[in-house]
Amino acid sequence: MASTLSSQDLAFIAERGSDAASVETQIQYFKTGFPFLNIHKAATIGDGMIRLEEEQVDGAAAAFEAQLANLKVVKFVPASGAASRMFKHLFSFVTDNTGKPAADQQAALAADKLTRQVIEELGKFAFHHDLAATFSGTSLQETLAMGDYAKVLAHLLEAEGLGYGELPKGLLKFHNYTDGARTPMEEHLVEAVHYAGVKGGTASLHFTVSPEHRSRFEALVKEVSGKYADQFGVTFDISFSEQKPSTDTIAVDMDNEPFREEDGSLLFRPGGHGALIENLNDISADVIFIKNIDNVVPDSIKAETYRYKKALAGVLLDFQSQIWEYLEQVEEADEEILDEIDTFLQEELCITPPENFYDLSFEDKLTYVTGKLDRPLRVCGMVKNEGEPGGGPFWAQNPDGSVSLQVAESAQIDMDDPTQARLMKEATHFNPVDLVCATKDHRGNAYHLPDFRDPETGFISFKSKDGRDLKAQELPGLWNGAMSDWNTIFVEVPIITFNPVKTVNDLLREQHQ
Repeated sequence: MASTLSSQDLAFIAERGSDAASVETQIQYFKTGFPFLNIHKAATIGDGMIRLEEEQVDGAAAAFEAQLANLKVVKFVPASGAASRMFKHLFSFVTDNTGKPAADQQAALAADKLTRQVIEELGKFAFHHDLAATFSGTSLQETLAMGDYAKVLAHLLEAEGLGYGELPKGLLKFHNYTDGARTPMEEHLVEAVHYAGVKGGTASLHFTVSPEHRSRFEALVKEVSGKYADQFGVTFDISFSEQKPSTDTIAVDMDNEPFREEDGSLLFRPGGHGALIENLNDISADVIFIKNIDNVVPDSIKAETYRYKKALAGVLLDFQSQIWEYLEQVEEADEEILDEIDTFLQEELCITPPENFYDLSFEDKLTYVTGKLDRPLRVCGMVKNEGEPGGGPFWAQNPDGSVSLQVAESAQIDMDDPTQARLMKEATHFNPVDLVCATKDHRGNAYHLPDFRDPETGFISFKSKDGRDLKAQELPGLWNGAMSDWNTIFVEVPIITFNPVKTVNDLLREQHQ
């Protein structure tokens, strides 16, 4: 592969901590594109997905609780996402109506259902009191009465007011309580107490944040963690990390040549949430819960979330115990044990071997099954598909010819292929990013997680900078391509455990009030 990079480019790449070979590979992917994932069928109840009966939920949760005191547990929360998309329609209203007469703004509001709901139900938001405090002279109520809705929303979004349009979701006030409002970050602290800690012990959380907001997260932790520690009788161990610059990906122009800044330097862009596999790799724990920052609810309906989180962890430990038992036996395995492991891989871990598997020698079969057992393990909660966006659970082809359970995003599927498009639409469930992970082997050594991703599951998007079009590249997603070579278990969880806040209007849903 002929290099398109100069010696100055290579020096620049080395200085920023990136790998030149990886950058060359990224440029090649821009030229060739990424191959589509070959899905064989949707994972459904009884065919790749487990549905727990009520007594099984309670039993699995109890099994996890019984071991919790002897486990290092961490709650891993991707929290760098900006809230700007939450307020997209409000930004548009402010842009279109600032300075306009009240009658014009009233007409615009009448035609904008979502923005009208925000204005009409402003008092229900947990940030209402803080918003009112940003007004001086003319109060919030007076401004509303005057019909200057654009000014009200500007106070919510812009830095001169609350600045919510420039903050990450984790720092916004989501829920009201009698003792004050809580941010999503605080809700995750409370959650961690109930399934990632024990009374009198430590609840550990790790948040991935953007560099520009890290100090505000740290300040909030300093302000509130003592309150919750006293309330629940725990000690918090809270840490933060940022997406590593070395995981940024190069951008190219529309001719697939490196995109250059005005000074001639290369342009790198963040590689998407898949870059966080590096941050996850730095976490040392026996059990790691992963959940997005915006998927939180008030205390009044948290109980089912706690119950299922513990149940998923119980399922994880049960599968891990069986895997470890087989790994202890595999060094002295005979044909009988090999057949037993093969059955376990196919029937329990849902891994169909390559077509030539049964033609292999005993030693090669043993190497294959050992490789399939000796991997990171994750249990993924899956909710019924009710029209929400999200990756789906599928049986998919792997590079080695085997077929296993994968979380697939629509961007990975060739929707122009009628069969693949049909299979994608047959998904009965989707992934709400509700994962419980085990990242150590049977000897207690941590797996190097980047070794278990499929580099061919990234994707290309189209952006612009300084008025010039460019192509950007995202790394394999955290819960799909970055975990492609993990052992995967799908378990159905109830929809009540999934309540993301994608727009500010979602905070007006009953679940968030």
